Amino acid sequence: MTTFDLIIRNGNIVTADSIVSGDIAVKAGKIVEVSADKAIEGTAAKEINAEGLHILPGLIDTHVHFNEPGRTEWEGLETGSRSLAAGGATSFFDMPLNSTPPTINKANLDLKKERAQEKSIVNPYYWGGLVPENIDDLKDLHENGVIGFKAFMSPSGIADFNNVDDESIFKGMKEIASLGSLLAVHAESTVICDQLADEKQKQGKTTARDFVESRPIISEIEAVRRIISYAEATGCKLHIVHASSRKVVAVINDAKQRGVDITVETCPHYLSLTVKDLEEKGAIAKCAPPLRDEDEVEDLWAAVAAGEINVIASDHSPAPASMKTITDNYFEGWGGISGAQSTLNIMLTEGYFKRNLPLEKIVALTATNPAKLFGLETKGTIAAGFDADITLVDLNEEFELKAEDLQYRHQHSPYVGKTFKGNVKTTVVNGEVVFNNGEIVE
Repeated sequence: MTTFDLIIRNGNIVTADSIVSGDIAVKAGKIVEVSADKAIEGTAAKEINAEGLHILPGLIDTHVHFNEPGRTEWEGLETGSRSLAAGGATSFFDMPLNSTPPTINKANLDLKKERAQEKSIVNPYYWGGLVPENIDDLKDLHENGVIGFKAFMSPSGIADFNNVDDESIFKGMKEIASLGSLLAVHAESTVICDQLADEKQKQGKTTARDFVESRPIISEIEAVRRIISYAEATGCKLHIVHASSRKVVAVINDAKQRGVDITVETCPHYLSLTVKDLEEKGAIAKCAPPLRDEDEVEDLWAAVAAGEINVIASDHSPAPASMKTITDNYFEGWGGISGAQSTLNIMLTEGYFKRNLPLEKIVALTATNPAKLFGLETKGTIAAGFDADITLVDLNEEFELKAEDLQYRHQHSPYVGKTFKGNVKTTVVNGEVVFNNGEIVE
Protein backbone atom coordinates (compact mmCIF):
# COMPACT_ATOMS: atom_id res chain seq x y z
CA MET A 1 0.00 0.00 0.00
CA THR A 2 1.34 3.43 -0.97
CA THR A 3 2.29 5.84 1.82
CA PHE A 4 1.90 9.57 1.27
CA ASP A 5 2.74 12.60 3.36
CA LEU A 6 -0.76 14.08 3.05
CA ILE A 7 -4.11 13.01 1.65
CA ILE A 8 -6.98 15.48 1.30
CA ARG A 9 -10.20 13.49 0.93
CA ASN A 10 -13.77 14.09 -0.22
CA GLY A 11 -13.39 17.68 -1.42
CA ASN A 12 -14.70 19.61 -4.40
CA ILE A 13 -11.52 20.20 -6.43
CA VAL A 14 -11.61 23.43 -8.43
CA THR A 15 -9.30 24.23 -11.35
CA ALA A 16 -9.58 26.81 -14.10
CA ASP A 17 -11.26 24.15 -16.23
CA SER A 18 -13.49 22.09 -13.96
CA ILE A 19 -14.91 21.19 -10.55
CA VAL A 20 -14.75 17.52 -9.55
CA SER A 21 -15.25 15.63 -6.31
CA GLY A 22 -12.31 13.61 -5.14
CA ASP A 23 -9.05 13.13 -3.25
CA ILE A 24 -5.56 14.62 -3.52
CA ALA A 25 -2.38 12.82 -2.47
CA VAL A 26 0.84 14.68 -1.66
CA LYS A 27 4.41 13.47 -1.24
CA ALA A 28 7.64 15.48 -0.88
CA GLY A 29 5.78 18.75 -1.43
CA LYS A 30 4.23 17.67 -4.74
CA ILE A 31 0.78 16.55 -5.77
CA VAL A 32 1.31 12.95 -6.89
CA GLU A 33 -2.28 11.85 -7.48
CA VAL A 34 -5.67 13.45 -8.02
CA SER A 35 -8.57 11.03 -7.98
CA ALA A 36 -12.04 12.08 -9.14
CA ASP A 37 -15.10 10.28 -7.78
CA LYS A 38 -13.12 7.52 -6.08
CA ALA A 39 -10.93 7.26 -3.03
CA ILE A 40 -7.15 7.27 -3.29
CA GLU A 41 -5.83 3.99 -1.98
CA GLY A 42 -3.06 4.39 0.55
CA THR A 43 -2.20 5.90 3.90
CA ALA A 44 -0.65 9.20 4.89
CA ALA A 45 1.12 10.79 7.82
CA LYS A 46 -1.72 13.36 7.79
CA GLU A 47 -5.20 13.21 6.35
CA ILE A 48 -7.67 16.07 5.95
CA ASN A 49 -11.37 15.39 5.50
CA ALA A 50 -12.54 18.09 3.08
CA GLU A 51 -16.14 16.94 2.89
CA GLY A 52 -18.35 19.95 2.14
CA LEU A 53 -15.30 22.10 1.30
CA HIS A 54 -13.91 23.40 -1.98
CA ILE A 55 -10.24 22.81 -2.74
CA LEU A 56 -8.57 25.57 -4.77
CA PRO A 57 -5.01 26.13 -5.94
CA GLY A 58 -3.30 28.51 -3.54
CA LEU A 59 -3.57 32.12 -4.66
CA ILE A 60 -0.51 33.72 -6.26
CA ASP A 61 -0.51 37.38 -5.21
CA THR A 62 1.62 39.08 -7.84
CA HIS A 63 1.60 42.52 -6.20
CA VAL A 64 2.49 43.11 -2.55
CA HIS A 65 4.67 45.59 -0.68
CA PHE A 66 6.13 43.82 2.36
CA ASN A 67 8.86 46.45 2.84
CA GLU A 68 11.72 44.32 4.05
CA PRO A 69 14.60 44.95 4.49
CA GLY A 70 13.93 48.42 5.81
CA ARG A 71 10.57 49.99 6.65
CA THR A 72 9.53 46.78 8.41
CA GLU A 73 7.63 49.03 10.81
CA TRP A 74 5.20 49.31 7.87
CA GLU A 75 4.79 45.53 7.43
CA GLY A 76 7.49 42.85 7.08
CA LEU A 77 7.85 39.45 5.46
CA GLU A 78 6.73 37.50 8.53
CA THR A 79 3.44 39.31 9.10
CA GLY A 80 2.86 39.82 5.39
CA SER A 81 3.28 36.15 4.53
CA ARG A 82 1.08 35.11 7.46
CA SER A 83 -1.68 37.38 6.21
CA LEU A 84 -1.48 35.76 2.79
CA ALA A 85 -1.66 32.25 4.29
CA ALA A 86 -4.73 33.29 6.29
CA GLY A 87 -6.32 34.45 3.04
CA GLY A 88 -5.52 31.30 1.07
CA ALA A 89 -2.48 32.61 -0.81
CA THR A 90 0.59 30.41 -1.12
CA SER A 91 2.94 32.60 -3.19
CA PHE A 92 3.66 36.30 -3.53
CA PHE A 93 5.69 38.67 -5.70
CA ASP A 94 7.24 41.38 -3.52
CA MET A 95 7.57 44.79 -5.12
CA PRO A 96 10.98 46.53 -5.19
CA LEU A 97 9.60 49.31 -2.99
CA ASN A 98 8.69 50.41 -0.30
CA SER A 99 11.55 48.44 1.19
CA THR A 100 14.73 50.36 1.75
CA PRO A 101 17.08 49.83 0.10
CA PRO A 102 14.77 49.12 -2.84
CA THR A 103 15.38 46.09 -5.05
CA ILE A 104 17.24 47.90 -7.83
CA ASN A 105 20.49 45.91 -7.85
CA LYS A 106 21.74 42.42 -7.03
CA ALA A 107 23.06 43.33 -3.58
CA ASN A 108 19.67 44.64 -2.52
CA LEU A 109 17.93 41.63 -4.05
CA ASP A 110 20.21 39.32 -2.06
CA LEU A 111 19.24 41.13 1.16
CA LYS A 112 15.56 40.59 0.44
CA LYS A 113 16.05 36.93 -0.50
CA GLU A 114 17.91 36.30 2.74
CA ARG A 115 15.13 37.83 4.84
CA ALA A 116 12.39 36.01 2.94
CA GLN A 117 14.00 32.60 3.28
CA GLU A 118 14.21 33.20 7.01
CA LYS A 119 10.77 34.69 7.65
CA SER A 120 8.21 33.89 4.96
CA ILE A 121 5.81 30.98 5.46
CA VAL A 122 4.65 31.07 1.82
CA ASN A 123 6.61 31.04 -1.46
CA PRO A 124 8.47 34.32 -2.15
CA TYR A 125 9.25 35.80 -5.57
CA TYR A 126 10.70 39.21 -6.29
CA TRP A 127 10.20 42.10 -8.67
CA GLY A 128 13.23 44.12 -9.68
CA GLY A 129 12.89 47.87 -9.97
CA LEU A 130 13.43 50.00 -13.07
CA VAL A 131 14.57 53.51 -12.11
CA PRO A 132 16.56 56.04 -14.16
CA GLU A 133 19.79 55.12 -12.36
CA ASN A 134 19.84 51.32 -12.69
CA ILE A 135 19.55 50.33 -16.35
CA ASP A 136 23.02 48.76 -16.15
CA ASP A 137 21.79 46.60 -13.23
CA LEU A 138 18.81 45.05 -15.02
CA LYS A 139 20.73 42.12 -16.51
CA ASP A 140 22.20 41.20 -13.12
CA LEU A 141 18.76 41.31 -11.51
CA HIS A 142 17.28 39.16 -14.27
CA GLU A 143 20.06 36.58 -14.03
CA ASN A 144 19.50 36.37 -10.28
CA GLY A 145 15.86 35.47 -10.56
CA VAL A 146 13.58 38.51 -10.48
CA ILE A 147 10.14 37.71 -11.85
CA GLY A 148 10.14 40.89 -13.92
CA PHE A 149 10.65 44.63 -13.49
CA LYS A 150 8.47 47.40 -12.06
CA ALA A 151 8.51 51.09 -12.96
CA PHE A 152 6.48 54.13 -11.95
CA MET A 153 5.48 56.62 -14.64
CA SER A 154 4.50 59.06 -11.88
CA PRO A 155 6.19 59.75 -8.52
CA SER A 156 6.17 56.70 -6.24
CA GLY A 157 6.06 58.69 -3.02
CA ILE A 158 9.30 57.00 -1.91
CA ALA A 159 12.46 59.10 -2.07
CA ASP A 160 14.80 56.21 -2.92
CA PHE A 161 12.67 54.85 -5.79
CA ASN A 162 12.49 57.43 -8.56
CA ASN A 163 9.87 57.38 -11.28
CA VAL A 164 11.10 56.99 -14.84
CA ASP A 165 11.06 59.75 -17.42
CA ASP A 166 10.29 58.94 -21.05
CA GLU A 167 13.93 58.54 -22.06
CA SER A 168 14.92 56.22 -19.20
CA ILE A 169 11.85 54.02 -19.51
CA PHE A 170 12.43 53.62 -23.24
CA LYS A 171 16.06 52.62 -22.65
CA GLY A 172 15.00 50.29 -19.85
CA MET A 173 12.36 48.64 -22.02
CA LYS A 174 14.91 47.95 -24.76
CA GLU A 175 17.13 46.24 -22.21
CA ILE A 176 14.25 44.27 -20.65
CA ALA A 177 13.13 43.13 -24.11
CA SER A 178 16.66 41.90 -24.86
CA LEU A 179 16.55 39.85 -21.64
CA GLY A 180 13.23 38.25 -22.54
CA SER A 181 11.66 39.64 -19.38
CA LEU A 182 8.68 41.94 -18.83
CA LEU A 183 7.92 45.36 -17.38
CA ALA A 184 5.09 46.04 -14.94
CA VAL A 185 4.00 49.66 -14.94
CA HIS A 186 2.22 52.00 -12.56
CA ALA A 187 0.57 54.07 -15.28
CA GLU A 188 -0.62 57.54 -14.28
CA SER A 189 0.31 60.80 -15.99
CA THR A 190 2.55 62.97 -13.83
CA VAL A 191 1.58 66.10 -15.77
CA ILE A 192 -2.16 65.55 -15.43
CA CYS A 193 -2.08 64.49 -11.77
CA ASP A 194 0.37 67.14 -10.59
CA GLN A 195 -1.35 69.98 -12.40
CA LEU A 196 -4.82 69.03 -11.20
CA ALA A 197 -3.65 68.43 -7.63
CA ASP A 198 -1.91 71.80 -7.52
CA GLU A 199 -4.98 73.54 -8.91
CA LYS A 200 -7.33 71.87 -6.43
CA GLN A 201 -5.19 72.66 -3.40
CA LYS A 202 -4.67 76.29 -4.38
CA GLN A 203 -8.45 76.60 -4.51
CA GLY A 204 -8.79 74.97 -1.09
CA LYS A 205 -10.52 71.93 -2.58
CA THR A 206 -9.19 69.04 -0.50
CA THR A 207 -12.12 66.63 -0.04
CA ALA A 208 -12.07 62.95 -0.97
CA ARG A 209 -13.86 63.79 -4.19
CA ASP A 210 -11.30 66.49 -4.98
CA PHE A 211 -8.45 64.02 -4.48
CA VAL A 212 -10.12 61.49 -6.80
CA GLU A 213 -10.78 64.14 -9.43
CA SER A 214 -7.10 65.11 -9.35
CA ARG A 215 -6.19 61.58 -10.52
CA PRO A 216 -8.83 61.00 -13.22
CA ILE A 217 -9.22 57.94 -15.40
CA ILE A 218 -7.86 59.87 -18.37
CA SER A 219 -4.56 60.12 -16.49
CA GLU A 220 -4.29 56.33 -16.55
CA ILE A 221 -5.39 56.18 -20.17
CA GLU A 222 -2.77 58.73 -21.28
CA ALA A 223 0.04 56.89 -19.53
CA VAL A 224 -1.11 53.49 -20.82
CA ARG A 225 -1.30 54.76 -24.40
CA ARG A 226 2.20 56.19 -24.10
CA ILE A 227 3.76 53.05 -22.64
CA ILE A 228 2.03 50.92 -25.28
CA SER A 229 3.66 53.00 -28.00
CA TYR A 230 7.04 52.39 -26.36
CA ALA A 231 6.29 48.66 -26.20
CA GLU A 232 5.49 48.64 -29.89
CA ALA A 233 8.78 50.39 -30.62
CA THR A 234 10.95 48.24 -28.32
CA GLY A 235 9.21 44.85 -28.35
CA CYS A 236 9.07 44.87 -24.55
CA LYS A 237 6.41 42.74 -22.90
CA LEU A 238 4.13 44.85 -20.66
CA HIS A 239 1.98 44.24 -17.60
CA ILE A 240 -0.24 47.14 -16.48
CA VAL A 241 -0.86 47.00 -12.75
CA HIS A 242 -3.93 48.11 -10.76
CA ALA A 243 -6.16 49.35 -13.58
CA SER A 244 -9.04 51.13 -11.88
CA SER A 245 -11.49 51.33 -14.79
CA ARG A 246 -12.75 49.28 -17.72
CA LYS A 247 -11.95 52.31 -19.88
CA VAL A 248 -8.27 51.67 -19.14
CA VAL A 249 -8.70 47.97 -19.81
CA ALA A 250 -10.28 48.75 -23.19
CA VAL A 251 -7.14 50.60 -24.33
CA ILE A 252 -5.04 47.60 -23.29
CA ASN A 253 -7.27 45.13 -25.12
CA ASP A 254 -7.18 47.23 -28.28
CA ALA A 255 -3.39 46.95 -28.14
CA LYS A 256 -3.63 43.18 -27.62
CA GLN A 257 -5.68 42.91 -30.78
CA ARG A 258 -2.89 44.74 -32.65
CA GLY A 259 -0.44 42.11 -31.44
CA VAL A 260 1.12 43.97 -28.51
CA ASP A 261 2.34 41.57 -25.80
CA ILE A 262 0.48 43.17 -22.89
CA THR A 263 -1.52 42.00 -19.89
CA VAL A 264 -3.48 43.78 -17.17
CA GLU A 265 -4.21 43.40 -13.48
CA THR A 266 -6.88 44.91 -11.30
CA CYS A 267 -7.32 44.73 -7.55
CA PRO A 268 -10.06 43.72 -5.10
CA HIS A 269 -10.44 47.28 -3.83
CA TYR A 270 -11.44 48.51 -7.29
CA LEU A 271 -14.03 45.71 -7.38
CA SER A 272 -15.52 46.34 -3.95
CA LEU A 273 -14.93 49.93 -2.75
CA THR A 274 -16.00 53.33 -4.09
CA VAL A 275 -15.35 57.01 -3.53
CA LYS A 276 -18.01 56.85 -0.84
CA ASP A 277 -15.81 54.43 1.12
CA LEU A 278 -12.92 56.88 0.82
CA GLU A 279 -15.15 59.67 2.18
CA GLU A 280 -16.31 57.50 5.08
CA LYS A 281 -13.09 55.67 5.98
CA GLY A 282 -10.44 58.28 5.18
CA ALA A 283 -6.87 57.28 4.37
CA ILE A 284 -7.52 53.60 5.20
CA ALA A 285 -9.21 53.56 1.77
CA LYS A 286 -6.80 55.93 -0.02
CA CYS A 287 -4.76 54.58 -2.93
CA ALA A 288 -3.42 55.57 -6.34
CA PRO A 289 -5.04 55.31 -8.78
CA PRO A 290 -7.91 56.21 -6.47
CA LEU A 291 -11.19 54.45 -5.89
CA ARG A 292 -13.85 55.23 -8.46
CA ASP A 293 -17.65 55.55 -8.46
CA GLU A 294 -20.09 52.65 -8.33
CA ASP A 295 -20.71 52.58 -12.08
CA GLU A 296 -16.97 52.08 -12.64
CA VAL A 297 -16.97 49.19 -10.17
CA GLU A 298 -19.78 47.47 -12.09
CA ASP A 299 -18.07 48.08 -15.43
CA LEU A 300 -14.87 46.58 -14.07
CA TRP A 301 -16.77 43.46 -12.97
CA ALA A 302 -18.17 43.26 -16.50
CA ALA A 303 -14.58 43.32 -17.79
CA VAL A 304 -13.65 40.51 -15.40
CA ALA A 305 -16.61 38.41 -16.54
CA ALA A 306 -15.76 39.05 -20.20
CA GLY A 307 -12.20 37.80 -19.78
CA GLU A 308 -10.64 41.22 -20.32
CA ILE A 309 -8.61 41.08 -17.07
CA ASN A 310 -5.65 38.70 -16.74
CA VAL A 311 -4.84 38.82 -13.03
CA ILE A 312 -6.37 39.88 -9.72
CA ALA A 313 -3.72 40.99 -7.20
CA SER A 314 -4.03 42.75 -3.87
CA ASP A 315 -1.53 45.62 -4.23
CA HIS A 316 -1.15 45.29 -0.47
CA SER A 317 0.54 48.57 0.48
CA PRO A 318 0.46 48.96 4.27
CA ALA A 319 1.58 51.76 6.56
CA PRO A 320 1.32 52.57 10.26
CA ALA A 321 -1.88 54.21 11.51
CA SER A 322 0.04 57.43 12.11
CA MET A 323 0.51 57.73 8.33
CA LYS A 324 -3.13 56.94 7.57
CA THR A 325 -4.67 59.95 9.28
CA ILE A 326 -6.66 62.56 7.39
CA THR A 327 -8.31 65.57 8.99
CA ASP A 328 -9.78 67.70 6.22
CA ASN A 329 -7.14 67.40 3.47
CA TYR A 330 -7.31 64.20 1.44
CA PHE A 331 -4.10 65.08 -0.36
CA GLU A 332 -2.35 64.27 2.91
CA GLY A 333 -1.97 60.80 4.39
CA TRP A 334 -0.20 57.81 2.83
CA GLY A 335 -1.97 56.18 -0.09
CA GLY A 336 -2.02 52.41 0.07
CA ILE A 337 -4.59 49.77 0.99
CA SER A 338 -4.01 46.81 3.30
CA GLY A 339 -5.80 43.93 1.63
CA ALA A 340 -3.58 40.87 1.07
CA GLN A 341 -5.60 38.74 3.48
CA SER A 342 -8.96 39.50 1.86
CA THR A 343 -8.52 38.92 -1.89
CA LEU A 344 -10.26 35.54 -2.01
CA ASN A 345 -12.98 36.68 0.39
CA ILE A 346 -13.82 39.59 -1.93
CA MET A 347 -13.71 37.49 -5.08
CA LEU A 348 -16.08 34.96 -3.52
CA THR A 349 -18.45 37.42 -1.85
CA GLU A 350 -18.60 40.07 -4.58
CA GLY A 351 -17.86 37.81 -7.54
CA TYR A 352 -19.15 34.28 -7.00
CA PHE A 353 -22.11 34.96 -4.72
CA LYS A 354 -23.19 38.45 -5.80
CA ARG A 355 -22.42 38.38 -9.54
CA ASN A 356 -22.32 34.66 -10.37
CA LEU A 357 -18.67 34.67 -11.41
CA PRO A 358 -17.72 30.99 -11.75
CA LEU A 359 -15.27 29.53 -9.26
CA GLU A 360 -13.19 28.31 -12.21
CA LYS A 361 -12.72 31.90 -13.38
CA ILE A 362 -11.71 33.02 -9.88
CA VAL A 363 -9.07 30.27 -9.86
CA ALA A 364 -7.83 31.38 -13.28
CA LEU A 365 -7.52 35.03 -12.24
CA THR A 366 -5.84 34.42 -8.90
CA ALA A 367 -3.68 31.33 -9.53
CA THR A 368 -3.56 29.75 -12.99
CA ASN A 369 -3.12 32.91 -15.04
CA PRO A 370 -0.40 34.38 -12.77
CA ALA A 371 1.51 31.08 -12.89
CA LYS A 372 1.36 30.94 -16.69
CA LEU A 373 2.10 34.63 -17.19
CA PHE A 374 5.18 34.62 -14.99
CA GLY A 375 6.52 31.20 -15.88
CA LEU A 376 5.80 29.33 -12.62
CA GLU A 377 5.53 25.96 -14.34
CA THR A 378 4.72 23.88 -11.24
CA LYS A 379 2.17 26.21 -9.67
CA GLY A 380 -1.32 27.54 -10.27
CA THR A 381 -3.41 24.39 -10.58
CA ILE A 382 -4.25 21.10 -8.87
CA ALA A 383 -2.78 18.25 -10.90
CA ALA A 384 -0.20 15.51 -10.53
CA GLY A 385 3.32 16.89 -10.75
CA PHE A 386 2.40 20.35 -9.49
CA ASP A 387 3.49 21.84 -6.17
CA ALA A 388 1.09 21.10 -3.33
CA ASP A 389 0.00 24.72 -2.85
CA ILE A 390 -3.64 24.37 -1.86
CA THR A 391 -6.38 26.24 -0.01
CA LEU A 392 -9.55 24.70 1.44
CA VAL A 393 -12.59 26.95 1.55
CA ASP A 394 -15.99 26.66 3.21
CA LEU A 395 -18.40 28.42 0.86
CA ASN A 396 -21.22 28.10 3.38
CA GLU A 397 -19.49 30.01 6.17
CA GLU A 398 -20.21 33.71 6.68
CA PHE A 399 -18.11 35.92 8.93
CA GLU A 400 -17.57 39.55 9.79
CA LEU A 401 -13.94 40.60 9.40
CA LYS A 402 -12.63 42.05 12.65
CA ALA A 403 -9.39 43.92 13.18
CA GLU A 404 -8.10 41.22 15.51
CA ASP A 405 -8.50 38.66 12.71
CA LEU A 406 -5.88 40.42 10.59
CA GLN A 407 -2.35 39.03 10.53
CA TYR A 408 -0.87 42.36 9.35
CA ARG A 409 1.62 44.24 11.49
CA HIS A 410 -0.97 47.04 11.63
CA GLN A 411 -4.46 45.65 12.08
CA HIS A 412 -6.39 48.04 9.92
CA SER A 413 -8.05 47.61 6.54
CA PRO A 414 -11.02 49.15 4.70
CA TYR A 415 -12.58 45.68 4.78
CA VAL A 416 -12.85 45.53 8.57
CA GLY A 417 -16.53 45.34 9.49
CA LYS A 418 -17.55 43.77 6.18
CA THR A 419 -19.44 40.48 6.14
CA PHE A 420 -17.93 37.92 3.80
CA LYS A 421 -19.36 34.66 2.53
CA GLY A 422 -16.80 31.94 1.94
CA ASN A 423 -14.01 31.42 4.47
CA VAL A 424 -10.54 29.95 4.19
CA LYS A 425 -10.23 26.96 6.49
CA THR A 426 -6.81 25.50 5.64
CA THR A 427 -3.81 26.61 3.58
CA VAL A 428 -1.13 24.16 2.44
CA VAL A 429 2.24 25.37 1.10
CA ASN A 430 4.51 22.84 -0.59
CA GLY A 431 2.64 20.06 1.20
CA GLU A 432 2.83 21.60 4.67
CA VAL A 433 -0.21 22.97 6.51
CA VAL A 434 0.63 26.58 7.43
CA PHE A 435 -2.85 27.84 8.36
CA ASN A 436 -5.73 25.88 9.88
CA ASN A 437 -9.07 26.91 11.39
CA GLY A 438 -8.14 30.52 12.01
CA GLU A 439 -4.62 29.91 13.32
CA ILE A 440 -1.14 30.03 11.84
CA VAL A 441 0.48 26.60 12.25
CA GLU A 442 3.88 27.12 13.84
